[in-house]
Amino acid sequence: MSSPIFGRGLAQSFSFLRGNVLVLTVSGGLGMFSRNMVFPYIPLYILSLGGDPAEIGIVYALGPLGGLLVFPVAGYLADHISRARLIAFTGYFSSAIILINAVAPSWEWVAVARLLQGFAVAHFPASSSILADSLPPENRGRGLATMAALSGALTLFAPWVAGALLDAYGIDTGMRILYVAMAVAYTVGATINLLFLRDTRPLPATSIRADNLAQTLRNSYTGIPRMLRGFPVTLRALSLILILCFVINGIASPFWVVYAKTHIGLSSSQWGLILLVEVALRNLATIPAGFMIDRFGRSRFVIAALLASLVIPLFLLADGFIHILLIRCTVGVIGAFFSPAMAALLADLVPSTTRGRVMAAIGRGSVMIGGASGGIGGPGTGFLIILPLMLASVAGGMLYEWNPLSPWIVVAGVTAICVATAAVYLRDPQQAER
Repeated sequence: MSSPIFGRGLAQSFSFLRGNVLVLTVSGGLGMFSRNMVFPYIPLYILSLGGDPAEIGIVYALGPLGGLLVFPVAGYLADHISRARLIAFTGYFSSAIILINAVAPSWEWVAVARLLQGFAVAHFPASSSILADSLPPENRGRGLATMAALSGALTLFAPWVAGALLDAYGIDTGMRILYVAMAVAYTVGATINLLFLRDTRPLPATSIRADNLAQTLRNSYTGIPRMLRGFPVTLRALSLILILCFVINGIASPFWVVYAKTHIGLSSSQWGLILLVEVALRNLATIPAGFMIDRFGRSRFVIAALLASLVIPLFLLADGFIHILLIRCTVGVIGAFFSPAMAALLADLVPSTTRGRVMAAIGRGSVMIGGASGGIGGPGTGFLIILPLMLASVAGGMLYEWNPLSPWIVVAGVTAICVATAAVYLRDPQQAER
């Protein structure tokens, strides 16, 4: 029989899992399930529609372009209008854009949809700010980790299910079915956010109206240089590491599945099974990792995770299912520590009053290490990240077409720069921001 004291202690440890945190966990889990079905196989869909490796890079480069225009305004909006409504609206917008992929007659349609989807990043600063505001500093590591684990648990079988569907129906028909399912999931998630998500602070006195829209746009952009100059050294170092990690994913992420299928001989369902095991292992490690991050500090786990990620280029030596499985499982454990530690450190460094604008610039901090799902953007992206990410995506396609081994060789060099930057400059703040 369990002890009442133990039960109360466990309940207190997870007391943050309510209100906005619970709502974003549920709606985010729906979106993540659908993305984990679709994203790992987008490169194969592009190839089936007549594209080539270089054009895969172009498609992935177009995704962040909308964010380059939208992010500064989105950050300003997140600090001046209802964040909850902004999040819900962009969910419905995303659902409509996703359906373009389901009827695409050629890879160019996927590219257009990818470009339009980039404008949906308007909700990322708002959702990141609500989440940071809703988690007290002492619970941020475990809170972010628990959200990731619960959302990940919902998505555990998604890549494998999608891979089996593609084996049964073919890449073309199977991907169209998956895109329709993804649009439905986004619609349901947006409705949940609209009904249950609550703003965490009163709206400022200077609201945004149609008659002051020009002033809003001007304020969105003119305040950027002053904000960036105010970044402390640790935040600047964190920003550089975020940018470089997205560069790494932009170069290699879309081509894990392509290399595994064309050079090693894995089927779609085998790749899905590998991702299933990786996600399961990451989920098992994520919640304990969150508690350790809160207890022992953020920066030391960031440094350790970056060091461990130097194993990723060993992928080039893999010659079968088991070797790739071992590498991806290692990546999964590393990610269980890295993403929550980065996100918690960022929230600790940035005051609540400017979180919308800062997170519009550099994202939420939740970047993946060694991402292989084909998703290289998400809430971790900000407008400072977009141009490097676009260039990296184009370069990744060109590198892979030139030599399939080269993307992972470049990844090793960029990772070494991240390790050095983190070791020299990353430090936990003496007093975390609320």
